[in-house]
Amino acid sequence: MHASGTFDVKLAPQPAAPGTEAAQLGRLSIDKRFQGDLDATSLGEMLSAGTEVPGSAGYVAIERVSGSLHGRQGSFVLMHYGLMERGAPSLKVSVVPDSGTGELAGIKGELVIRIEQGRHEYTFAYELP
Repeated sequence: MHASGTFDVKLAPQPAAPGTEAAQLGRLSIDKRFQGDLDATSLGEMLSAGTEVPGSAGYVAIERVSGSLHGRQGSFVLMHYGLMERGAPSLKVSVVPDSGTGELAGIKGELVIRIEQGRHEYTFAYELP
């Protein structure tokens, strides 16, 4: 199955763990609102790392998505793994196994994020039992 739509996201910097400043580590809270086939909200956290090379960095994030997907109510967790290598981005966003609840229990899938002119869009390829 496939879902698509847009989302709005608010990222808010959070205090870094003491002693991590020299490692260029950052922490942010995530607050999203999905529109379209996925009508949901999510809350989560992101950890990032910068480097001395311009355009190179990485991040991981976990967010719990709650709402409806093609009319099915429930929640699931998404895990992000993102890299930027000298300006070339790569990103994988996967459903955490066995994280689905309610009518979304057993969900599996991959979400793709595209940002164009400041507009956030998603496509979500998923399976349900």
